[in-house]
Amino acid sequence: MSSSLALALVPLFLTAPATPVITPTVITQTFEEPADADDPAIWVNPRNTERSVVLGTLKEGGLAAFDLNGRTIGVHPAPLPPTPDAKPGRFNNVDVLGDLAFVSDRGRDRIRVFQVDERGVRDVTNPATKPVFSKTEAEVDDQHTVYGLAAGRVGGKDVVVTSRRNETSIALLQVVKGDRYDTRKVSTLDLPSTFTLPDGRAWTVCGEPGEGPQVEGMVIDERTNTLYAAQEDVGIWRIPLRNNGFGKPQLVDKVRTWGAPQKYNPETEECEADGPNPGFGGKWLEADAEGLTIADDVLLASSQGDSRFVAYRKADMKPLQDFKIADVEHSDGADIVLGKLNLLVVHDGERPNGTGFAFIRF
Repeated sequence: MSSSLALALVPLFLTAPATPVITPTVITQTFEEPADADDPAIWVNPRNTERSVVLGTLKEGGLAAFDLNGRTIGVHPAPLPPTPDAKPGRFNNVDVLGDLAFVSDRGRDRIRVFQVDERGVRDVTNPATKPVFSKTEAEVDDQHTVYGLAAGRVGGKDVVVTSRRNETSIALLQVVKGDRYDTRKVSTLDLPSTFTLPDGRAWTVCGEPGEGPQVEGMVIDERTNTLYAAQEDVGIWRIPLRNNGFGKPQLVDKVRTWGAPQKYNPETEECEADGPNPGFGGKWLEADAEGLTIADDVLLASSQGDSRFVAYRKADMKPLQDFKIADVEHSDGADIVLGKLNLLVVHDGERPNGTGFAFIRF
């Protein structure tokens, strides 16, 4: 691990079993439907670190803001449907860049922008912002819309990368600044859904007919101009990033079921094993591969299928340590900040009556 991250986490791992279990410092309130917690992001207050704010998407419940004690400061509602028959706003993922938070509105296929301060958030999105992937408002309601999201500064420009729900596509957008904020799509990249296995056979990722293996967890490494993207049923991609396009993707770790025969069961709406696993996949990630976040030279990934987190050395993607967080199950998103704050925030997807977020100060 990086020296700063290792020093911070050592007390948590001392006298621990092979897979340490970390106890959260605080947890947020539990959110019930239609609110559904999903992805966190941390805004560091430049004037007073202890008055920093944690944001969390709540899907149709909007965007929540918390203080460092886990207290809810406020919730900004997701947009209402534009017509009675249309889908409402649905905030899926969030990332922070400076004093701005960028949110993927999966319901309306748009990127929403919020100004962040210690009081919470204020919507500063251009009201005329257009859908990212859909050509028409009617197509928006098919819900092949924006999904995962990462923001960063690359090549002197503020950019957002977003993925497409139930597709392999990701899009690069440049941030357009004015009285209000907008984004402009400048490039797209389609990741594969079919792979050649070591034995020469072709393997296609199982899924519901008409749907592809989507990406959700993403993070931009501004030091190296690199995007890390978790394709849920495939693994983690490393993708060179320019402010106007993508480089060649490299699959740097795979889920355990990569290459395993599966078939879709329409009765359960799930993919099921259709033969023995040949062992071509990785050893550390149990599908879905989900939230990604960076701490210095370490990449943290959520192994959602078995409720673990895996720390990799970014340079060579060597696994360094896995761990669990007590009572946190099936985590989607995560965010970490080192320095004075030393805070890890993760999505908690399986509370008895809903969902929420857990904070770990170290």
